[in-house]
Formats: sequence, C-alpha cells, structure tokens
Amino acid sequence: MNIGISCHHTYGGSGAIATELGKALAAKGHRIHFFGQAAPFRLGAFSRNIFYHEVDVMHYPMFDAPFYSLALAAKIAEVAFYERLDVVHAHYAIPHALSAMLARQMLEDKCLDSKCFRLATTLHGTDITVVGADRGMQDVIRLAINKSDGVTTVSRYLKEETVRMFTPKKEIVVIPNFVDTSIFFRSPKKEIREQLGIGDEKIVIHISNFRPVKCIGDIIRIFYALSQTTTATLLLVGDGPERSEAEILVRQFGIVDRVKFLGKLLDIVPLLSIADVMLMPSNAESFGLAALEAMACGVPVVATMAGGFPEFIGPGRHGYLLAPGDIEGMTEKALHLLSDEHHWLECSEACVQQAKRYETALLVEQYEAFYTRLVEGVP
Repeated sequence: MNIGISCHHTYGGSGAIATELGKALAAKGHRIHFFGQAAPFRLGAFSRNIFYHEVDVMHYPMFDAPFYSLALAAKIAEVAFYERLDVVHAHYAIPHALSAMLARQMLEDKCLDSKCFRLATTLHGTDITVVGADRGMQDVIRLAINKSDGVTTVSRYLKEETVRMFTPKKEIVVIPNFVDTSIFFRSPKKEIREQLGIGDEKIVIHISNFRPVKCIGDIIRIFYALSQTTTATLLLVGDGPERSEAEILVRQFGIVDRVKFLGKLLDIVPLLSIADVMLMPSNAESFGLAALEAMACGVPVVATMAGGFPEFIGPGRHGYLLAPGDIEGMTEKALHLLSDEHHWLECSEACVQQAKRYETALLVEQYEAFYTRLVEGVP
C-alpha cells in the first residue's frame, strides 16, 4: 500500500508512535510518505520505502500567523494525487485530520474515486481531553472524527472519553501504543554512569515533554522525599514549559547535585537500562508510551490511576498506581521498590514480559488490517 502519515514532528508520544509505525510498515514493503514542517524526531536513517515531504508555510505580512493547516492540506493533496496514496493516516484530529479532509476535497475533480484516498485518524489524547474540552473547538473535532473513514484511539480510556464528549457517528477502534523490544531492552553499561557522573546509587527517571499535565513539580517533591532516606539520582529527560519551574524547585530543595536535566534525547535506551524506577505522576495520560518503553527495559513504574496507565500497569506487578497528587503514597511505593531488591527483580521481569504483549509487530498487523478494511470499504 501507499500510505501517507501526518503527525507532529516534536518530542512526544504521538510523534514517536506515528514514526515507528511508518518505519515498521516500510520494513514490510509498504511505501510511506511523511508530512510535516520538519522530519519527525524519531525518523532516523534513510529507508528505501520512506519519503518525507516538508510542508512549506507561506509567510505574508497580511497574515497574523502562517496557515500551516492549509499548507499541509495542499501538500497532502499534491502527494496523494501523484503518488496515488491509498490511505492518509492523520495522527491527531487537529490539524492533521482536518487538513487531510480538505486535501481530499481538493482532489474531488481530479480523481475517478471521489475520495481518492481513505482517511484514517488516530486520536492520541490532547486533541480530545484538552483541545476538545474547549467548547469552541468541539464541533471542529466532531467533524474531523465523523468525516474520517476510520478512527482509532490508543486506549480504551480515550475511546470512552471520545464517545462521552462527542457521541461520534463513527465506530472507534482501540489499537494501543507499542514498543519494539528488539530495541528497548535492558543492557546496562558502566560507561553511561561514568559519563553522567553517577556512582552505584539508585536511579529514578522521568521522560516527557514537560507540559503541565505531566506534574513535573510532583516529581521533584517525590524525589526530594526519597533523597531524605536513600542515596539516589534523578534523571529528567525532555524539555518543555515546566522545566524552568522545576529547576527553581530543585534549587529551593537543595538537591541540585542529585538531579540531572538532560534535555531532549533520541536514544533513551541506555538511560532506561540503568534506571531503577520511573516516576509518572501525570494528571491525565491517554496511554503513557514512555512508561511502556521503560517497562520493556525492566524499569518498574510508579504512576497515577489516570487515563490509560491501568490498562497495562498492574499494581504490585509492574510498579504501582496511585491517585494524582498523592506525593506521599508515590514516595512510599518508590522507596519500597528501591529498597527491596527481591521485589524489584520480580517487578522488573514482569515489566519485560508485559511489554512483549505490546510488541510492535503485533500492533502493526492490526493497523494493516485496519487500512485494508478502509481501502476495501469494509465497515
């Protein structure tokens, strides 16, 4: 199949999943066309079946802001026509599904098939729970969902939220996020600790885009409490709007020498391979890809009972789930994992086995079947 993929190129779970999906499909012989302002952050090396089409946004003095959605629609229409795309897969309703809808309308007088390509939309979370929660955007999101040929969500939680908020006409299919366990596996290297200036102490890790929903301040408070009773280092991977406040909080607590802000990194496996616990105290999480990738590397997760976490994290087996904001409870559970080696080993092995249930190959097959149904017009 010829498949177009429109996604955010920036650091985050939706872009990672869209890119890994495209790479896996290309490896199986499908021709994949990515659209975006920049290449997706996980795209990596050249592949014979992968093509990237940069969206060039017009800058004109009369416009208050560049019209990225229109430029994206024009690029999708151009590539879809000349490359005869079978499916365009939009990751996020806004702007990607809407731009793909417009692209299809542009092609109506050019294609024998009035639809030209089938539109698949995957809802990743904030397009529903944040953007969709804005009353002024609800009809826009509903339009994007109902005009898609097929819609998926990355968790049962997100499907239920979508149905509750939008009562869509389209049936929604749940295809969870996935992890390539041939890449994400525990392989600790002593030189990583040396490069980071870390000794034999325990390592706590967090990976995200540092948005408010990730509750970075709670992570600092939990780690501060941990540091009062155990020797550990906190690795913070990623960047975003909450980083500055987090750095201030670290200085206020006097733990600067025990917290390392590492910024955005592409290769996170070496860090996960030396980590002992991942903290994910999010207020909301449509799935939690970073947690799944950590589990594949044998890292138990202390997270919240928010969103999709309960769908793949079993309390006491793969880590622990607590109420959002329960800093004391999360501190207690993290300390239990860090101090009880036997329990940690049991959880670590269970995490690895659980991650195998979300192996890339298994979920990519589901997407292939989903595309086939759309192309063949099967409900």
